Amino acid sequence: MPNSKRRSRHRRNVGQEAGRRELVSRSLQSAQHCLENQDFGTAYAHYLLVLNLAPELKNDVKETFQYTLCKWAEELNSLTRFQDLFDCYEHALELFPNDEVICNSMGEHLFRMGFRDEAAAYFHKAVKLNPDFPDAKENFYRVANWVVERWHFIMLNDANRNLLYQKAIEKAVCSGCRSVLDIGTGTGILSMFAKKAGAPSVYACELSKTMYELACEVLAANDLDGEIKLLHMKSLDIEIPKHIPERVSLVVTETVDSGLFGEGIVESLIHAWEHLLLPPKPNDGRVNAENYGKVIPAGAIVWGMAVECGEIRRHHRVGAKEIAGVCLPETLEFHSPVYASVNSDESLEPYTTEKLSRVPGGYTALTEHFQILTANFNNLQELKSFATRKPSKINMPVIKAGILDAIVVWFTLQLDDEHTLSTSPSEDTCWEQAVYPVQGLLDYSLRSGDSVTMEISCQDCYLRIQKISLVTSEYGMDVERNFKEKNSEAELCSALASLQTTNALGQECMLESTEIALLNNRRYHECFKAAIGKVLSSLSLREHSMDVDSHSNELNLEKNQSKNSVTPDPLYVLDVSEGFSILPVIAGKFGPVKAYSSVEKEQHQVALGLISEANKFPKETLEFWLNHLQDENMVLQRPKSDKLWSIIILDVIETSGLIQQDVMEKAAISRCLLHSGGKIFPQHVKMYGMLVESRSLLLETTVQGTDPTLGFNIAPFINQFKVPVRVFLDMSTLPHTPLSKSVELLRVDLMNPYLNCSSREVKVEVCKAGHVTGIPFWYHVYLDEDTVLDTSSKSSHWKQAAIVLDKPIQVQAGDELVLDVQYRNSNVSITVKQ
Repeated sequence: MPNSKRRSRHRRNVGQEAGRRELVSRSLQSAQHCLENQDFGTAYAHYLLVLNLAPELKNDVKETFQYTLCKWAEELNSLTRFQDLFDCYEHALELFPNDEVICNSMGEHLFRMGFRDEAAAYFHKAVKLNPDFPDAKENFYRVANWVVERWHFIMLNDANRNLLYQKAIEKAVCSGCRSVLDIGTGTGILSMFAKKAGAPSVYACELSKTMYELACEVLAANDLDGEIKLLHMKSLDIEIPKHIPERVSLVVTETVDSGLFGEGIVESLIHAWEHLLLPPKPNDGRVNAENYGKVIPAGAIVWGMAVECGEIRRHHRVGAKEIAGVCLPETLEFHSPVYASVNSDESLEPYTTEKLSRVPGGYTALTEHFQILTANFNNLQELKSFATRKPSKINMPVIKAGILDAIVVWFTLQLDDEHTLSTSPSEDTCWEQAVYPVQGLLDYSLRSGDSVTMEISCQDCYLRIQKISLVTSEYGMDVERNFKEKNSEAELCSALASLQTTNALGQECMLESTEIALLNNRRYHECFKAAIGKVLSSLSLREHSMDVDSHSNELNLEKNQSKNSVTPDPLYVLDVSEGFSILPVIAGKFGPVKAYSSVEKEQHQVALGLISEANKFPKETLEFWLNHLQDENMVLQRPKSDKLWSIIILDVIETSGLIQQDVMEKAAISRCLLHSGGKIFPQHVKMYGMLVESRSLLLETTVQGTDPTLGFNIAPFINQFKVPVRVFLDMSTLPHTPLSKSVELLRVDLMNPYLNCSSREVKVEVCKAGHVTGIPFWYHVYLDEDTVLDTSSKSSHWKQAAIVLDKPIQVQAGDELVLDVQYRNSNVSITVKQ
């Protein structure tokens, strides 16, 4: 009987195996059939079944499965079925946990949805799995700037900053601080200073998943992973004894930005004093620091100064009343986001940042530097008072006549009573300065004897400088010059009457600072005006000539009666450049034209409408293209008429200095939508570059060994997140030495793609001995053969970028280097062949 049972089980197993093979075979056939019919969802389900039933087929179906997954994910994304999309990827990664293609694709979807940390982890994993996978490398380079911000490299290379922090921490530990909490540890360097100083208990917390994992690697490499307890959380969520056993005697932190408070140091220290720190030392002479708490830094003094700076002005105030023949209405006011945040309830940063020592054109101090406020981080009541403190008013006399463009802010960080560091523009430090651009005044000119007034407050954990005004002393009285003075009683009555029917403040429109710089770029608009005029004039003459040829008899009979009543068909212009653009309005001046703008924001559409009205355009001249589309992803379409586009305007260069993503795909679609004789603007772009020696480029992209980090091994781990391209450069102020003349590196042709080359070698002759550390590059943007824009010019709203070499190359005058230039998927890579 036992043998009979075994035979029965054997027959059952054989039958099950046959059934499994049959089901797998049929599922594979069904999957293939579904793929042929582009039914990707069903095909994906069949492949999942196959791989679960027959894992041995993984290698055989891997590529087809990857293709099916990507196609099905695109479909789910278009249907906004995001949970289903990520479920599919999770199932796929369970089957292929070490597949770089699936990891990269998962990262792309995460990044599109704003999950940068998570996307970076998948891109990083894909690169580790296959270092030669170009798509993953390009994606990782783009996202690395988000998850490990470039200031980490600059800060870690600031040896003086590191040394001052180390000395202050050593002093505190030696004076009795036995337990230390590092808030916002980053790479863990301050924690390691504390441990090296001899603190028995050291804890550190870090919210960023990427930085937390990086810190874990750093601690392990320095044999401190068992000595420092690292928590992946906000300090506000730390509980005793759940996360750390007891209150600590020292908190160290550098959660300060250029405006001091922008990273939430006040909020985190209030929580620390209330829940994580021992009470502060009383003023009764007792000195046993072990029983009391303290903070490094102990406090700060915030300083300010009024400045004139043309570069700040052109990014935050529109200076022109007329641009390439287009009049801007007086009722329309443009502001940058830092101005808008003053009048909103949102917790937006009320300032921007600049490295004042490297701002193009420099700056001029209009007042002496003045103290804005002091902060004592060891005083809980003072920290709490920041949020409730009434605004204070500061009045500063003008020491030099000029144009008021900004209030510049920096601080002195008092680590303890002995060690301080300053972020002043005159100091060589890793910090930039906070810049509060002055906007909304009718007169920005200052004279000696005038004064600048402002209100200072700390709202939403930000230092805010508001209600900036100019005061002139006349006839022994102080007179504010914020508002235009009415010259007569009649004007005043007229203004009061207008209040009943109009908004006295006019229409406000918020633009990004780069969009304001673009409006201030006169040459850009004049060049476009000239190029647009050539094309439209040529097409108008051509159409007129064709009409005359085909209808000459009718025209000869009727020309006397109807020559003034015939309205020619309009020419169609589509502007799909990024952001706010007045190019459609410029095109409208060449009527009869139907110009379409692709701006999305309602306030931008309103602003363009007001500009169109101010220039007395017929209402149908300007339309908003997205209002005509069912799918906004399909911007490049034929107009709803029997005509094609006469001109399509594309963005080819990002303001960061890189080539726009997918520009060649957009150009290919655009060429199919052009009227005969129509043009894409720009028609082609040439990329130029040169060899330079620049230590600044190195310091801003990679940590330079263990010297700046005082012997701790951090560089190999943070440098995993270095990128080969440094963006948003201004070559006019970058400290560098040119080692060659500029050479043409690449041509990108949008009208004639056969002229493009994805790979080329460029020979560069060295004209000066030195060490090549980088290859800065910029572009000449050809609207046509005679009309060229240079992205490196002083008036340009574009910045430059640079390839940074892994290792400097020593060269002598007369040497020749060969640059291997690769252009793929809108990404440029350059390697040097010696």
